[in-house]
Amino acid sequence: MGGDTFVYDDDCGFCTWWADFFVRRTDLEAVGFDELTDEQLERLPEDYESCAHLLTDGAVYSCGAAIEQSLVRADLPPGSGEIVRFFRQFEDYERLRERLYREVADRRGLWGQFLSKDRPE
Repeated sequence: MGGDTFVYDDDCGFCTWWADFFVRRTDLEAVGFDELTDEQLERLPEDYESCAHLLTDGAVYSCGAAIEQSLVRADLPPGSGEIVRFFRQFEDYERLRERLYREVADRRGLWGQFLSKDRPE
């Protein structure tokens, strides 16, 4: 693995669906919590299992920031890069982004009834 990597909870069908979505629509690789290398683990926060992450050469994005960056790469919605740049002008944007992430993540069992994928074998 040499590219940027989306890190996700591979025991969660909803999370796995999104990881697969990002792999199919971007240049991201994906790795589940159960498959992390020692090097990847060293870069992640201690409580890494509390949310998704995006590992790049220069940064580690966690939780809402990881999803934001992954959605921008997937251009979802179209023009998302410009949309994110616009919202970053506002002081409360990061707080709102992280709150929205947590609202969805805390209900992933519910969302998994609609979007779910088995862990790759």
